[in-house]
Amino acid sequence: MSTFTRRRRAILLVAAVATIATGLAVHGLAGGWAGGFVADALYAVLMVVLVAIVAPRAPSVAVGAIGLAVCVAVELFQLTGVPARLSATVPGAELVLGSTFQATDLLAYAVGAAVATLADVLVRRRAAGSSRGARTTPSADAPEPRL
Repeated sequence: MSTFTRRRRAILLVAAVATIATGLAVHGLAGGWAGGFVADALYAVLMVVLVAIVAPRAPSVAVGAIGLAVCVAVELFQLTGVPARLSATVPGAELVLGSTFQATDLLAYAVGAAVATLADVLVRRRAAGSSRGARTTPSADAPEPRL
């Protein structure tokens, strides 16, 4: 495994833990429609991050699309009623599978996946710039030292 892959996975793992913590905080503290929307968007962010952990070299757009597809599949699965039954009997199942289909969740997932994908594109672009010898430090505009 390359250094890039190990480093990227470590960073993504930290992002996943932070996303879970933030999502649980929003789920527990924020009520109403806005809290639910943000929690659902964070669910999509987590899915994108998990896909990136599994496939760290995959293009950002593909990672985002797969993460969004997983979210949509889980939401559509709720139409079967199986997640609602599992949520009633298995602790924590509702946090992973939800319980009731809501069309607005699909919009929240799209927003979350888009934000996560954009963040990944920007992080990769910055990393690619620094690995090509580009000056990315705060003093990048400073004149070269005279020898």
